[in-house]
Amino acid sequence: MRAVVLTEQGRPLEEAEVPKPSPKPGQVLIRVEACAVCRTDLHVLDGDLKKPKLPLILGHEIVGIVERPGSGVSRFSPGERVGIPWLGSTCGTCHFCSSGRENLCSEALFTGYTIDGGFAEHTVADERYCFPVSPSFSAEEAAPLLCAGLIGYRSLLKAGKARTLGIYGFGSAANLLAQVAAFQGREVYAFTRPGDAKSQEVARKLGVTWAGGSDEFPPTRLEAAIIFAPVGSLVPQALRAVEPGGTVVCGGIHMSEIPAFPYSILWEERTVCSVANLTRRDGEEFLELASRIPIRTEVEVFPLAEANEAIQRLRSGELSGTAVLSPDYS
Repeated sequence: MRAVVLTEQGRPLEEAEVPKPSPKPGQVLIRVEACAVCRTDLHVLDGDLKKPKLPLILGHEIVGIVERPGSGVSRFSPGERVGIPWLGSTCGTCHFCSSGRENLCSEALFTGYTIDGGFAEHTVADERYCFPVSPSFSAEEAAPLLCAGLIGYRSLLKAGKARTLGIYGFGSAANLLAQVAAFQGREVYAFTRPGDAKSQEVARKLGVTWAGGSDEFPPTRLEAAIIFAPVGSLVPQALRAVEPGGTVVCGGIHMSEIPAFPYSILWEERTVCSVANLTRRDGEEFLELASRIPIRTEVEVFPLAEANEAIQRLRSGELSGTAVLSPDYS
């Protein structure tokens, strides 16, 4: 099959012909229809996330059609459309897995990082970590929901019932989360790169209450804030913006160092927490909610062979939507 492969961190992906995978027991073979490009792919490519499987097929926002189930598979049949997220497999027996917190399993494997992902014509996936995808979305529209949407949703859960919610870093995850928060009747305050008028206008069109630079303070104190930008200096900035008892959620898998900050901005029972991966319950709840709202995704589709171009456009901030690779697009 055709794939684009990472052979060494810090180097561009390489087009290659590689063996088509076969499903092991409990896995399904999937024909990839679309795979979104995520900032986490940049972190793997650049070496911010250490020790990936090499050579590696990146991509963890996958939508495709089940071609063949492995032995023991009971959840999916050939012809069904499924989505595959970042969390690819867990042990299923540890105290985290047995308590619905499989996202914290120490034996977890991750799609497009420690197991091959979706920058290819086919992939295999653990049936436990595949989700049905509503036919109301095209494959390309659904792909960003599998990471940007799911991590955004888990971040929102960690923010609790906050009615005034700040979102720092207005990329794909924030775009989707703002739609969920608006649907739930929350007030959303969007923080972009200073001077980024384009992103602020996008946020306003999504119905946010206020949009400004990340160096600004909102017109009211926040009950919670979610940080998607991988910028550690935003943590003390967000702490200053939340009210007593407020929560700051770090929604990224990687972040630059958090600078020292005075205890006074953490005092009064403010909380800082991180988000790790997702649970299967998150996936099921969010994808049902996404089709009910319905969430709108903005995408730019690239042929599989132009993966490096899509990555560079993401890196430079030149995309008008989420980059999505399609093996069949030309």
